[in-house]
Amino acid sequence: MTIHPEGWKPAKGYANGMVAEGRVLFVGGQIGWTAEQVFEAHDFIGQMRQALGNIAEVVRAAGGEVTDIVRLTWYVTDKTEYLAHQKDIGAAYRDVMGYHFPAMTMVVVSALVEDAAKLEIEATAVLERFPSD
Repeated sequence: MTIHPEGWKPAKGYANGMVAEGRVLFVGGQIGWTAEQVFEAHDFIGQMRQALGNIAEVVRAAGGEVTDIVRLTWYVTDKTEYLAHQKDIGAAYRDVMGYHFPAMTMVVVSALVEDAAKLEIEATAVLERFPSD
């Protein structure tokens, strides 16, 4: 459930808070490479789409869906590039995540461990309880 304090301006593309109950899945930071650890995309949008797709795959492997994601933390290496592509970022985000906008934080960092990576995204999802619960 999305939490939005009364009187606050609408959040655009994220939620201020989320409430959930169930099994918690912590998805380690995903970068824009494939399952074979190969960068097929060398641009921000392509890597973002791949990183979000990787997160979706981990969530599905745990028995969930992208709508179970309650938090995303983004680490980007170039704030200017991010801001210059807002429309394309929104379209690529919706291609993977639909119109599901969890709580999000964006942090600009000087570098990532993988030199070719332009961003890294970690996620928290809350899945339904085990059937025996």
